[in-house]
Amino acid sequence: MVDILIVSLSGTHGLEEADTELAASLRRAGASVARVTAKAPPDVRTFMLTDLLWARAARAATAGAPPARATVYSSTTAALLWPRPGAIRFDAAARGNRPGRHGLWQRRVERRRLAEASLLLPWSAGALEEAGRAAAERPSVVIPVPVERSGPPEARDLAAVTYGANPRKKGLDRVLEAWSSARRGDEQLVVAGVREVEVRRRLGEGAAATPGVRFAGTLRRVEYRALVRRARVFVTAPRREDYGIAQLEALADGAQLVTTATPGPYAALPLASALDSRLVGEDLRGALRAALDSPSADYAERARALMDPWRRDAVDAVVAEQLLPALLGR
Repeated sequence: MVDILIVSLSGTHGLEEADTELAASLRRAGASVARVTAKAPPDVRTFMLTDLLWARAARAATAGAPPARATVYSSTTAALLWPRPGAIRFDAAARGNRPGRHGLWQRRVERRRLAEASLLLPWSAGALEEAGRAAAERPSVVIPVPVERSGPPEARDLAAVTYGANPRKKGLDRVLEAWSSARRGDEQLVVAGVREVEVRRRLGEGAAATPGVRFAGTLRRVEYRALVRRARVFVTAPRREDYGIAQLEALADGAQLVTTATPGPYAALPLASALDSRLVGEDLRGALRAALDSPSADYAERARALMDPWRRDAVDAVVAEQLLPALLGR
């Protein structure tokens, strides 16, 4: 029997990395950890069916897992059809990111699971608040995903970078529209995480042909973080943000964060506002020019100081001192 079993979904790189970090932190705290990963289901047309297939895959993975003193379900989706109660770790709840018909059955079942969970492990305080009363009444420990500086500073030879995977949700169309009017001279915006052909298919020919834009496609982690270290600005305009790991990474690597004040438990938003309020709001064009023409003094140094709670040693302390005793009842 192991101490902790983590039931993972393999849907996104962010979830995968978050679970890898949690397992490593628990082991550093002295716990034995096993991890099972739900098998990715086929693509389907609706969120309701997508979540059902993922929940069934998580249930199957849990049924074949080794016995454990405590189980952590990574996301409320993984817990929807759980075979036994446990703790639930989540970046955002269906109550927030599955509105209307997209979450007709998920929101109802999620309320029950949150109320039955032994412990809630939101990535942020905002995620816990958004989950509602069912979550507020349960014991909880906020466990952020660690974000570290990725390497030594590099020459800031790129004007701006954005991350465009899932272009519509990330608001890539809004970023490209703002860039088309904000750009001056030979300034370049590099779009990572998506290929030009996909942008053309999803957002149209005009978006793909925005002047001064280079589409880098999918990059290895080390390549992507090196790209961000070269950027003066990281710009984003998501229609909703469940956490914003890319924005936190940009702050850790010293890029100025230009962003809309989007709904959702957006962990980087209060940091961006505190660092330079000119760079947060609906006027992306004005924010871009402010960041490029008159950057705030010592922005990178102040950003790294604000990122202290996301450092790996800080998260390790929370895991050892709060999470592990709560999971194992000691």
